[in-house]
Amino acid sequence: MDGLLLFAHGARDPAWARPFEIITERLRAARPGTPLAMAYLEFMSPGMDEAAQQLAAAGCTRVHVMPLFLGTGGHVRRDVPLLLDRLREQHGDAIEWQLHAPLGDQDAVLQAIALACLAPLE
Repeated sequence: MDGLLLFAHGARDPAWARPFEIITERLRAARPGTPLAMAYLEFMSPGMDEAAQQLAAAGCTRVHVMPLFLGTGGHVRRDVPLLLDRLREQHGDAIEWQLHAPLGDQDAVLQAIALACLAPLE
């Protein structure tokens, strides 16, 4: 079974997470049978290990990891691969962890942002 692990940076201010909570709610509504977990790198919980355990407990054998980052900075290049290596060690061959491009590298997201920036001009 495929699962989806959304991954964002995290912040000290709980209000920062609201857009990610909305995204998670919308995805759950769109795909109610798909195991889904939201995880944060720092300051917020759950972390990636805890979110991964939720997906493993749900019976996932493949997890799509979606970094909710606009840029491919150090966290995406260094931290995320290290976290996934740790998950691969913990879960062995039982779960395949597929890392996808961060949102900021996806054309559909860039197009949506460009359109949102133009909206006030219309």
